[in-house]
Amino acid sequence: MTDELSIRVERSFTAISPESWSRLSGASKTCPTLAYNPFVSHAFLSSLEESGSASAETGWLGHHLLLETERGELIGALPGYLKSHSQGEYVFDHGWADAFERAGGRYYPKLQCSIPFTPATGPRLLVAEGLQRLPIQSAIAESLKEVVRRLGISSAHITFVPDEEIGVFEMDGYLHRTDQQFHFINDGYANHEEFLETLASRKRKALRKERRAALENGISIDWLTGHDLTERIWDQFFKFYMDTGGRKWGRPYLTRKFYSLIGERMADDILLVMAKRDGRYIAGAINFIGGDTLYGRHWGCVEDHPFLHFEVCYHQAIDFALSKGLKRVEAGAQGEHKLARGYLPVTTHSAHYVAHAGLRRAIGDYLARERADVEQMSEVLSEHSPFRKGERQQED
Repeated sequence: MTDELSIRVERSFTAISPESWSRLSGASKTCPTLAYNPFVSHAFLSSLEESGSASAETGWLGHHLLLETERGELIGALPGYLKSHSQGEYVFDHGWADAFERAGGRYYPKLQCSIPFTPATGPRLLVAEGLQRLPIQSAIAESLKEVVRRLGISSAHITFVPDEEIGVFEMDGYLHRTDQQFHFINDGYANHEEFLETLASRKRKALRKERRAALENGISIDWLTGHDLTERIWDQFFKFYMDTGGRKWGRPYLTRKFYSLIGERMADDILLVMAKRDGRYIAGAINFIGGDTLYGRHWGCVEDHPFLHFEVCYHQAIDFALSKGLKRVEAGAQGEHKLARGYLPVTTHSAHYVAHAGLRRAIGDYLARERADVEQMSEVLSEHSPFRKGERQQED
């Protein structure tokens, strides 16, 4: 490529052409380089902004980095937001902010390069298909630091970075942070029963008993996707989301309009697992269907039943993934209770550029210790895997 490149910051995702965005790897089902990730699709990101879920009013002001040729062709991108707080991120830096501000610094605003309210690993350094990835990814990472300096802000944070990208940030001087999630890995199981056969006998019996108990009291499960996702269904699911989200977070992040928009734009990429009793839905979980992964996001209910959360969120997700030949299920942030249900510890990554040398040094020291702790904890948890010895190894 001989064209001179330039970086541009676009505040509104709706100003970005869906056609040009769809040529970026991972953002479209038609791009072969990376498996499709629904969260970096134009449909998902534009729906967050247009619905008012991620907006200046909610503290998520769009600052999307676009790498373009001199002819205006989009060849690389990094979704980003200028933020006045640290809510809805799932990688916690409140302690960093408090320490810096006690020392007289100003931590906010900061640049958050992630998918709002979505603790799912996926491509961040997006590159147009057919181009060499590493030079363009490096150019975006370097440009991000320049944007931080130009804005005069404290830092930039890129969260839930895939394994193949974290090295790009490290080579460019970013701090590396790790954390842990629990993912189900499909080892070619024909069905859920075949998966259960790989577990220790006691664990296998416990899960079978749990699944039976979850569906007592006349409860049945429906899988809804595509044309099944009517406005009436979204009304019911949003009621679940508001009830549970209001108790868990205080103020749910997503608006009702968001669900209508994704229902219009990406219904075939969505799976609702809905629990029904006495002819009405009483609970549900929303999942997004990627090229090789099912991403579980959030759930809600209006009736409490023993084990129903585990059935709707974890067991049914495995059933669906196996039925579609998907390689894994990512069931969201945290949750050591997932381990007993066949979800293994997996290391997640984030990258951080901190402008202030003293704060950068202090955070770097802290992260070195934290990475060692995360690694040790993963080893400990893997020893308590429900699989029979020798059946499964830890996923990194």
